[in-house]
Amino acid sequence: MNERIGVKQLDDSDVKKRTAREILEALPEWFGIVQAREEYIEKSASLLFFAAFDKENPIGFLALKETGIHTVELAVMGVLKPYHRQGVGRALFAEAKKRASLNGYSFIQVKTVQMGCYDEYDRTNLFYKSLGFKEFEVFPTLWDEANPCQIYVMGIKQ
Repeated sequence: MNERIGVKQLDDSDVKKRTAREILEALPEWFGIVQAREEYIEKSASLLFFAAFDKENPIGFLALKETGIHTVELAVMGVLKPYHRQGVGRALFAEAKKRASLNGYSFIQVKTVQMGCYDEYDRTNLFYKSLGFKEFEVFPTLWDEANPCQIYVMGIKQ
């Protein structure tokens, strides 16, 4: 990742929503369902939120949600396409994982569409696996039959 790109935690709800909207609307392959995208944007305002910037321009974000006393979920993440495969997602995740560990969590989970359904989500699955996530369980109808939900988990070393 080049030196003009940095990651920081955002706390202002409006800035979080604005950043999430800017990134997610630019990624229709993953966030093309308007109702789902709007829900991600709205919920991101209250979540632990990290953003990546190229100079002052947001280029990606990641939001964590507590799902249990020991577990957080990578609730939503997006990186603008020109910045894919440049370490931005990895840098966002490293910062989020560090914060989750400092906050005393033992596990991180993430949900995505099961491998083999869509090319875009196959790349997403491979990205999560490359970070060290392990396949946990598939829920074939959690979202709907066309989008079987793959859950990945990762232990956080404290």
